[in-house]
This record gives sequence, structure tokens and C-alpha cells, in this order.
Amino acid sequence: MAVTTKIAIAGEGGQGVQSVANIIAEAAYAKGRQALYIPNFGVEQRGGVSIAFIQISDEVIGSPKFPKGDIVVALSDRAVRRMRQYVDEKTTFVYDSGIRGVENDLPKSAKKVLGIPAIEIASQEFHPRVFNVIIMGAVIGATQVVGLDDAKQALEKKLAYKFEQDPDLRELNYQALERGTGLVQ
Repeated sequence: MAVTTKIAIAGEGGQGVQSVANIIAEAAYAKGRQALYIPNFGVEQRGGVSIAFIQISDEVIGSPKFPKGDIVVALSDRAVRRMRQYVDEKTTFVYDSGIRGVENDLPKSAKKVLGIPAIEIASQEFHPRVFNVIIMGAVIGATQVVGLDDAKQALEKKLAYKFEQDPDLRELNYQALERGTGLVQ
């Protein structure tokens, strides 16, 4: 029996939630897996919570949306509160530990709650703009839905234009991806 991995990622508009979800889905699809990515945004592009739903499987995926995720990621205080509805006793809930004032809002029913300092690491070790790539690495590390090399190839495809303009961005993104996977292992 094939396992379907259900991932939900949420953050503020502009944090790159949709890009991360798209890259993960593309990496899985490139490896011959079934991958479904459903963006959920509207006014989010102007400062609201943006949510991405991803499913990856070796079999046909029956429904685009799901009630509970295997991994749920929240990148802002509003996202923490909004994403609790997708958590149950089988869910790993990941949030950026730099978010203040959410301790009482973290889901109590989750199998595991992981606070990772992605914003802090991005700012201190890399560049604030690779924050979302660190998160992508954490999702990949926690789920193993795609390999690190597969994720790098998908990043290459998605960001080729930027990498051509500034070749140092490639290594920066790769290092951020690897750092993110290490945060959850």
C-alpha cells in the first residue's frame, strides 16, 4: 500500500510559501511520483495568511484538499492560529521559533511540535531571503518526500534565471536547503 504524504504550509503573503510548495511538488513529480499542489490565497498577497496544500504519493491522489496534514508548517503568528485545524495526533507541527506570543496557540493534539529558528538562521548565517528555503529543507528533512538532490534540481529549475544573474545565489540556496534539513533530523 502506497503512502500519501499530506503537507500544509502557511505564512504571510510574501514569505514564499507558494514557491516552496511548488518546488517540493515539482521535485516529487520529476522523480515520477504523483504530486498535487493547491495554493490557497487571495487577499493574502496583500498581507494575509497564504496556505499551500501539497500531497505526494506513489498512487493517484483522489482529492486535492485534506482535513489533516502529516506535516503542518506555520511561519507567522496568524498562520499558527489558522493551521491548528489541520492538526491531529498524527501530525508533526513545525513553526518558526522566532515567532513570539504563540506558545499558548500551538496545537496540543499534535504528535510532535517542532520550533525551528529559520528566520534567525537565515538572517545570521545566510540572507533573510533564503528563510523559505530553510523551511523547505525542514519539510523535506521531516518527511523524506524527495531527496536533497531532487530538491536542488527543482530549485535550479525554478530559480535558473536568478542563478544565471548571480551565481553565488545557487550555493547560498543549496546551503540553506541543507541547513533546513539538518534542523529536523
